[in-house]
Amino acid sequence: MSNVYINDTTLRDGEQAAGIVFNAAEKVAIASLMDIIGIPELEVGIPAMGGSEAEAITGIVNSGLKASLLGWNRAVISDINASIACGLKRVHIAVPISDIQIKAKFKGKTAVVWERLKSTLNFALDKGLFVSVGAEDASRADESFLIEFAQYAQDLGASRFRFCDTVGILSPLTTTQKVKKLVKHLTIPIEMHTHNDFGLATANALAGIQAGATSVNTTVNGLGERAGNAALEEIVMALKQLYKVNLSINTSRLRELSQLIIQASGVKLPPWKAIVGDNIFAHESGIHAHGVLKDPQTYEPFAPEEIGWERRLVVGKHSGRSLLINLLSQHGINLDYEESQKILDSVRHLSVQMKRNLTTEELLDLVTNRRISHGIV
Repeated sequence: MSNVYINDTTLRDGEQAAGIVFNAAEKVAIASLMDIIGIPELEVGIPAMGGSEAEAITGIVNSGLKASLLGWNRAVISDINASIACGLKRVHIAVPISDIQIKAKFKGKTAVVWERLKSTLNFALDKGLFVSVGAEDASRADESFLIEFAQYAQDLGASRFRFCDTVGILSPLTTTQKVKKLVKHLTIPIEMHTHNDFGLATANALAGIQAGATSVNTTVNGLGERAGNAALEEIVMALKQLYKVNLSINTSRLRELSQLIIQASGVKLPPWKAIVGDNIFAHESGIHAHGVLKDPQTYEPFAPEEIGWERRLVVGKHSGRSLLINLLSQHGINLDYEESQKILDSVRHLSVQMKRNLTTEELLDLVTNRRISHGIV
């Protein structure tokens, strides 16, 4: 697993999420930050769309990034020409290979699959391009047909093969089984492209890597079609923390990258979102806060600084006296046992009324008002 290669598709599959639009400046800014933090390859969009999409892709190409840049294409020669016109040197060619997809797109004519792949791949290679071939809906394709298709792509000269769980129907076990079979038959790298329809995109991508895939598609915040894709921050941190794989990616800027995508997409994250959510290092529960105050490792899998975030201790319905005393002492307020218990009771009561935790200002106001009412101040 030490050779895992990230190919982020936030600017292509991420933007294909319903209602998401990145303008050219945003696309360049996103690509630039991903390049700075060390993402080695970016799938920058669909050149065949033309117009502002082609302008944005060309802008990224002309930005002088170190990352390799890839354009997504159908198995159509005009798509390849559009990628070339944008200045791209690397192309991905997607071909539907499940019976469902072939029936819908090629009227059930399997021969068209072979013809399209051969004509577009040969054309791209003749133009000196790096070619990645993707088996769209591979997870629902006949396995013998999938292997035959993958071998044909390899024999024609494809440099990488993308295994697509297009509608997210795999589990880690089935992913492992399917990818292992592909690995046995191919010598070119296999890339995982997983969707999150059943909440398994990251797990399936990691299962594919464990089975021998060496490349993986990701999107920042898991943005993507329907339920989204395998999240960049989840894949990177899982590889780093769980598998001890060094991808040479500056993880301390993952939170910053996440916030940039939130701003550009207009889509907020739930606070409990893995790795980059607001609450990932927030502690309110008395038991948890007490443990974290003694040793952060009691309830944190890694330090917040690793992703560019910070630990937050907040008071609310579930807080205990240790947390309350700690927070107030930071503001020069020291309470005896009786007073701290009464303040805690008030905190819990107010938190229930407001249906949220208290801000620091609200906590300080509560203490001040209580002391005034009792003639302490």
